[in-house]
Amino acid sequence: MSEGDEWELVIPSNLGYGAQGAGGGAIPPNQTLVFTMRLVEVVQEAPLGPPPQIASTAIEGVVETILVEGTQRVEPGSVISYMALRQGTPYDPVAADQSLKTLFDTGLFADVRMNWDGTMLTVRVVENPIINQVVFEGDQALSEEDLGEEVQVSPRMVFTRARVQDDVQRIIELYRRSGRFAATVEPTIIQRPQNRVDLIFEINEGPTTGVASINFIGNEIFSDNDLRGQIVTTQSAWYRFLSTDDNYDPDRVTFDRELIRRFYITQGYADFRVVSAVAELSPDRTDFYITFTVEEGEQYTFGNIVIESNIEDLVPEVLLPLVLAQSGEIYNAQEVDDSIEALTFAAGVEGFVFVDILPRVQRNFEGRTIEIFFEIAEAPRVYVERVDIIGNARTRDEVIRREFRLAEGDAFNRVLVDRSRTRIRALGFFSDVVITEEAGSEPDRTALRVEV
Repeated sequence: MSEGDEWELVIPSNLGYGAQGAGGGAIPPNQTLVFTMRLVEVVQEAPLGPPPQIASTAIEGVVETILVEGTQRVEPGSVISYMALRQGTPYDPVAADQSLKTLFDTGLFADVRMNWDGTMLTVRVVENPIINQVVFEGDQALSEEDLGEEVQVSPRMVFTRARVQDDVQRIIELYRRSGRFAATVEPTIIQRPQNRVDLIFEINEGPTTGVASINFIGNEIFSDNDLRGQIVTTQSAWYRFLSTDDNYDPDRVTFDRELIRRFYITQGYADFRVVSAVAELSPDRTDFYITFTVEEGEQYTFGNIVIESNIEDLVPEVLLPLVLAQSGEIYNAQEVDDSIEALTFAAGVEGFVFVDILPRVQRNFEGRTIEIFFEIAEAPRVYVERVDIIGNARTRDEVIRREFRLAEGDAFNRVLVDRSRTRIRALGFFSDVVITEEAGSEPDRTALRVEV
């Protein structure tokens, strides 16, 4: 019997095997069952092995000639200088691949291809065009100067798509910071002779994205209206058409978080923290919904106020009345900072220019009190390296320096810095005067920045 042969198997129904028909019913007696059977060969599949190896088609040999095609501005020798292969060396596919990547990384070429025939290596390049001019269309809310300072591309620069896409994101981010989250930017290029292009940023500024609502979660001591009064961002309203505080600005929201924290710690809630500040954009991209989640914690009062002086002539009993914080009052972190400034000023008046006042805080969780220890120690000697004056458009530097009580090379004195600020304000030329300290070229040097 061979594969494909058929035969019949006849079984009488009265053998008692309980035979059933196709429908499930019993076969009547004195009937026979006939089965047609066929012999089929079962072939077991061989287990999968490793894929067949593809024979290498790389042509070995020595690079006798390197031919560069397609260059317009770049010299062929410059192209070869970027490559890992050299004339007279054996051809190496790995070095050829590395050369290809290096040429692309230069940003000079839009396309690079190599062909090796056994003796000659042909390098075909397509140079990126040069930007002829950069144009902004559709910009009304922002000036071309602002946009030009933000983008990286400029005339006579090599055009690359990656750089242009980066600038598109920069422009969009600039519009978002001005409150326009629906702004879109589409770059367009116009081909010019000699492989030059005009780059046009087509801008659709879209409407100003306002703040529909500002909500707070977790606040029990102060209401939402109380907290809204502490932050800079405001909810959009028809009568605020002259204000931009109702436009969404992520930096402003970050500042609002700090303002809320400062408000709570001046009210005695030393454990307060802002858990999150979430801004959700509406589907039509015209409004934001801002939600602050806060944890208020418990309210504290001032415990003992102690001054520890490591300077013999600075007596704590004399300085203690200068401290604004008082035992039993509601804890106020701002009063601690103001007390440090008052103590520093008093030490400067007594002739101690180089002092360092550090507050140490001990918190009593059960009694809900905070004890403050002001430790006064001698600070490293610091000298004024330079005085930088910024913001004076009409007033000469000499007029401002004439009122300054410190000069380059003097020992730094905070009292004289404050006195200088007062004298400059007294001139009446400036709406505000801010003096900040910056690190100098040496650890014992400081630079004073006077912004008017």
